[in-house]
Amino acid sequence: MYFLITQIYYGLIRLAAFWNPKARLAISGRAAQKAAFEKSDFSGGRWIWVHCASLGEFEQGRPLIEAIKKELPDYKILLTFFSPSGYEVRKNYAFADRIFYLPFDSPRNARAFLEKVNPALAIFVKYEFWHYYLSGLKNRNIPAYLVSAVFRERQAFFEWYGGFFRKMLGAFTHIFVQDRQSAKLLESAGFKNVTVAGDTRVDRVAAEAKTPKNLQEVARFCAGKKVFVCGSTWPPDEAILLPFINEKLGADWKVIIAPPDIESAHLSDIAAKIKKPLVRFSELEKMQNEAAVLLVDNVGNLSSLYQFGSLAYIGGGFGAGIHNTLEPIAFGLPVIFGPKYQKFEEAKYLAGSGGGFAVKNRAELEQVFFKLAEKENLKIAAAKAAYYIEQNGGATQLILQFLKQKGL
Repeated sequence: MYFLITQIYYGLIRLAAFWNPKARLAISGRAAQKAAFEKSDFSGGRWIWVHCASLGEFEQGRPLIEAIKKELPDYKILLTFFSPSGYEVRKNYAFADRIFYLPFDSPRNARAFLEKVNPALAIFVKYEFWHYYLSGLKNRNIPAYLVSAVFRERQAFFEWYGGFFRKMLGAFTHIFVQDRQSAKLLESAGFKNVTVAGDTRVDRVAAEAKTPKNLQEVARFCAGKKVFVCGSTWPPDEAILLPFINEKLGADWKVIIAPPDIESAHLSDIAAKIKKPLVRFSELEKMQNEAAVLLVDNVGNLSSLYQFGSLAYIGGGFGAGIHNTLEPIAFGLPVIFGPKYQKFEEAKYLAGSGGGFAVKNRAELEQVFFKLAEKENLKIAAAKAAYYIEQNGGATQLILQFLKQKGL
């Protein structure tokens, strides 16, 4: 049944490739890499295979990859992605010795992959449970680890019909979870090889906050004002943010808007709706008159932009779910976000502790913002936001030390 379901799934991806660019990349990218993978030599040295579904999972695996390369330089890293949104962004990542798309899960593909690479161990990050790869690892007695995992009730692993899915979990030598609730769920399903390690992303953002990019032109734009950083915003977020910025935000505030979609039409739409003086990031050096709003029209700078902030809004909460709240709180910024945040442990903590605030509409945004704009309230909320980073670091070293004890 699993084989049939996966073949139908892959067939749908191939069909979607006719009109969907992401699906097209998933197919064409794998086809283009087939010969290169077959020609690759994995015989020189011991290989650690790290698999990430996409870019978000990569950011969780990244601290562990870099710690391994620093502390265990004799090992080589094979990094694989399932999704183009991960591979295309990180295909030149310097800390991996080889980077490929993971061939679709099938008995033949898994057998050929594992015979070719023969890794010393495998690390799967957060999600992605591919039966033939996992069973192949287990049959070859290759240790497999799941890191930064989160589990929830009603997942198939914990249902009466979930025997097949629990079997996949049984292929892991050890499972490192982010929270105690995930550990309890696994224990209730009979798994004892579980450690609550936390989220490796915390280590990553804490390190980045200590050495942010030196963005002198942005510093000039901010010019000592209070700064409202609106990160990873989508149109539903902008529907409440932009009128608020136009009509309610005082001259003592500057605004940075950094959407993940930097297509020209989206950026032009934002620029047209902002009624205050606006400058694009790409034009900062040519800025003559003082602007109130900075529109970021490139990628890769958002995490460093939070260093200038007083308060942050994180987008995505009116869609599939909010984006990264760890980056702003690593700089001690309280965060505001939309109502869909329940799948993110750090966001739930922030909303419960007073370091983060969920809003459903513009009226709630205004209420929260102006409450936080008061100096003492902002100071208290900032301390509560930063506390999460202070208390949840160390997952990377915990996992690495465990692996060393097991003979890595």
